[in-house]
Amino acid sequence: MRRVILVAAVLFAIGVPAIADDTETSVSLAGGKFTMTGPKGWTKKTPRVNIIESEFVIPKSEGDNADGRLTVMQSGGGIEANVDRWKGQFAKTDKSSTTKEKAGDFEVYVVELGGTFKEQRGPFAPATMRKDYRMLAAIIVLKDSDRDYFVKLTGPKKTIEANAKKFKEFVKTFKAK
Repeated sequence: MRRVILVAAVLFAIGVPAIADDTETSVSLAGGKFTMTGPKGWTKKTPRVNIIESEFVIPKSEGDNADGRLTVMQSGGGIEANVDRWKGQFAKTDKSSTTKEKAGDFEVYVVELGGTFKEQRGPFAPATMRKDYRMLAAIIVLKDSDRDYFVKLTGPKKTIEANAKKFKEFVKTFKAK
């Protein structure tokens, strides 16, 4: 038993995602001011960088060569500037739309993009071009704040399309405590 606990602790410490199970995952944001609930089958993991508050691995669909990545973070800059920045993360787009929706009392802008994604580890890192990728992103507008919440899902086309409904349901779970 000690060995199992030790192995789990080591894997957690080095950032290896937990094994996915069939339970929903609660996410606490902004020091507990907000919550979200991740759907069954998504694996919560330690975020790659500190500005991301929560991160999930989305299991790849049959025929895709990579898992999807979902991140949740708070940031500023306004809706239009961030949508333009996300569009700039694609070298070539074959799909682009922005719609305005609601998540409880919150106004949400949902962005759908597709094409050749320029995957980068950081702003100055070289990009790896990923053909047939998709991005679903949501900007959850916080009233009386200069920072909003961003939920962003990127990955191969089939994986993202297979999880589009779960993504929208996840965004709608955003609640103030």
